[in-house]
Amino acid sequence: MALIEIKNLKKSYPLGDSQLLILKGISLEISQGEFVAIMGPSGSGKSTLMNILGCLDKPTSGKYFLDGDDIGKQDNDQLATIRNQKIGFVFQSYNLLPKTTSIENVELPLMYNPAISARAREKKAIEALNSVGLHDRLYHKSNQMSGGQQQRVGVARALVVEPEIIFADEPTGNLDSHTSKEVMELMQKVVREQNRTLVMVTHDNELAAYADRVFHIIDGEIVKIEENRTCREDKRNEKV
Repeated sequence: MALIEIKNLKKSYPLGDSQLLILKGISLEISQGEFVAIMGPSGSGKSTLMNILGCLDKPTSGKYFLDGDDIGKQDNDQLATIRNQKIGFVFQSYNLLPKTTSIENVELPLMYNPAISARAREKKAIEALNSVGLHDRLYHKSNQMSGGQQQRVGVARALVVEPEIIFADEPTGNLDSHTSKEVMELMQKVVREQNRTLVMVTHDNELAAYADRVFHIIDGEIVKIEENRTCREDKRNEKV
């Protein structure tokens, strides 16, 4: 069973007396542990699709199954629980709280789970920061770190809830090419070592090359699916 399965997904928005159709019947499946890139030009519908997959928005019609659950049947409270427990987000602009430490930023998603004590939150945050190579930046504030370091904090924050899926929206858009490469290699490593599923929106072919598969979307439709054989061969070799 696929971790993500969508069937004939459509999304439209009111435009005067009519409807503007953004997604035009998209169907796809994504497996556990897979790294997928969604590529397309501005206005193609890729961000709308990611918002629906991340349970931040609802489709106008069609079906979305996440880990076997019909997302269309979930109410807002249930969707909030799914986002908090199964999903991690990495943003282009980092979205870190200013004047707060790395640990405090990473702890934030755990604040919504009353079952996790303050001590446990701190422990999990430190473990997540260690996993992205920031053991020496635990108590640094956002304005004391480089862009690459801030994005690593963002990755750690996505990992701290031990999500099944990480959604990344142009995760290196504000970084130089060298730092972008470091962040992408880190995310690829996390996916492989922790068996996470990563769905990334990008317009950059170099970033998409890190993915196992690339879905090309134009005008609300998937027009091509590419497989990155090198990534898949590397995964198979690691399992041998």
